Amino acid sequence: MTKPVQARSFDAIAAAYDAHRPSYPPALFDAIEELAGIPLAGARVADVGAGTGLGTARLHERGARVTAVEPGDGMAEQFARSLPDVPLVRGDGNNLPLRTGSMDLITYAQAWHWTDRVRSIPEARRVLRPGGALALWWNDGDPSVEWLVEQENRMRVFFKVDIPTAPDVRARYRSVLPDGLDFRTRQVAWSRRVPLDAHIANMATHSDFLIGDPVAVRDFFDRERALLTAPFPDGEVEEAYLVSLAVAHP
Repeated sequence: MTKPVQARSFDAIAAAYDAHRPSYPPALFDAIEELAGIPLAGARVADVGAGTGLGTARLHERGARVTAVEPGDGMAEQFARSLPDVPLVRGDGNNLPLRTGSMDLITYAQAWHWTDRVRSIPEARRVLRPGGALALWWNDGDPSVEWLVEQENRMRVFFKVDIPTAPDVRARYRSVLPDGLDFRTRQVAWSRRVPLDAHIANMATHSDFLIGDPVAVRDFFDRERALLTAPFPDGEVEEAYLVSLAVAHP
């Protein structure tokens, strides 16, 4: 299955994505301001691949003048329900529907890996004003937390692929961070406590599960629920995250 088709698999589960995917901690946005050298309050920001607006909402709360860019029908519809006062335009990072030099900051919250870097980097350069910045970040399970590592190992076996857990952001994303840009990086640890069923529902929104065999995926989640019942007998799971941030001035 091609990358665009896999990326658009989220449209069918947009409401579940919005309900169960984790957001981002305030410290991440402090780091974006520091590394970009741009205060978010009043900044013109394009949040590309905005999805249902999990990252957009946090930028908006910091006072940024955000324009969301989203290609998916289902995700855009959910975004409009969640953030009716935030402008949304349809498009993607490979062909930004934005004026040249119109933005101070372009952000990709867990979306940069869906772009074609040959096209998305020149588009970012075109849309950013001189001195503007490009910020990319991803939420991942904290590799220092044993039960999360064990769960990722089970996922690796299920999907028959390697799931990187390297603590260094350049090693973690060497396959997606574009060459030729001087990225400054930061990692931010945070956590949230959710019901076990919500944790499973969060996992179910990931694209590899969405395009997998439904019977096999359901069996995997049933086993996960049973395995996590013992370490979390109260039915509440402490999800620990490490946000990997990279900021450059293209």
